[in-house]
Amino acid sequence: MSETLSDSALDIIFRDARSYNGWLDKDVSREQIEAIYDLMKMGPTSANQQPGRFVWVTTDEAKQRLADCADEGNKEKILGAPVTVIIGYDLDFHEQLPWLFPHTDAKSWFEGKVEGRKESAFRNSVLQGAYLMIAARALGLDCGPMSGFDPEKTTKQFFADQPRYTADWLCSIGYGDPESIFDRSPRPEFDTFNKVI
Repeated sequence: MSETLSDSALDIIFRDARSYNGWLDKDVSREQIEAIYDLMKMGPTSANQQPGRFVWVTTDEAKQRLADCADEGNKEKILGAPVTVIIGYDLDFHEQLPWLFPHTDAKSWFEGKVEGRKESAFRNSVLQGAYLMIAARALGLDCGPMSGFDPEKTTKQFFADQPRYTADWLCSIGYGDPESIFDRSPRPEFDTFNKVI
């Protein structure tokens, strides 16, 4: 791959992108949600594990249920957003490896290794959540990633039918209200936290 993205595209995805706390009254369609997923799923995960599990919260009833699981400061962010995604992971992701990674018997790498699966599922689902944000921004949408919620309560509310799934973090998606963002926080120069050896 020899092409690079334009500066304007990099601005959209990274340099000018912000974390929004409030949202314009503008819907996000099912087609847009699926387009985000269709880009996100192309991002690499270890042995194509794809452990991320996503609940796209769009209805007023579901938003209220999720807001009830959130800290006070995040309730309005959820209620006001057109979509909030619950990013979780599947502790038994390895059951899907025979078709997701058919090149070898990758399922056997994880059988009987619950802690190893948890570590791998967590790491790779967080990667998928980051891909989700990049995809949403690339498609002209804004993001508001959040902690500040009760993962156990959220898991029980939204993954009750899948006992091996765990909610990890949230990300609202929509058209951000410019009035809702703070001044950009400092970003460290390369030498602050990097070493080339």
